[in-house]
Amino acid sequence: MAIKAQCNTSMLPYNTYTDEQLLELLRANKEEAFAEIYQRYAETLYHFAWNILNEEDECRDTVQDVFVWFWENRSHLQVTVLKYYLLAAVKYKLIRTIQNSKRRSEILSARPVITSSYMEETLELKELKTIIHQFTEALPPRAKEIFHLSRHEHLTNREIALKMNISEKTVENQMTLTLKKLRHALGRISFWSLFL
Repeated sequence: MAIKAQCNTSMLPYNTYTDEQLLELLRANKEEAFAEIYQRYAETLYHFAWNILNEEDECRDTVQDVFVWFWENRSHLQVTVLKYYLLAAVKYKLIRTIQNSKRRSEILSARPVITSSYMEETLELKELKTIIHQFTEALPPRAKEIFHLSRHEHLTNREIALKMNISEKTVENQMTLTLKKLRHALGRISFWSLFL
């Protein structure tokens, strides 16, 4: 599929392009492609945020922040399904918003589904789990074990050090290096780092 040729020769309106074509144009810094993505998904994202926050200004700010971040990171994006990607971004932004909100208790009591276990089971995060799994499988054995003990068995650095008979500093250094590589593997997608 030759997107550039298609765009240059036919000059089709941006609303006729697929999400994949728009993403390609976005990476080429086409503001019109970004505007079409915004037009296509802003309302859906707003309604999703509204179902959680039920507050107009917070919902608008959440969606705007996600789209600003999306534009600023356009050259680093690794997107499979655009709609799910944007919804996942809004979900993570909502978690941050709720954590810092004076209405936190009110929001959580009205919307108890906003929990870590619920977030982990959403379809939008299956892609993330796959990437992390592939990444960890490629780690050297010791780094892989440390990462597993930290992120899956939820052991502290001290507990890992005792279990593996290595220094706590070694564990800390290994985790710092592994997380740095993982963030790079995720294409510097900053909102994922909330759960890393």
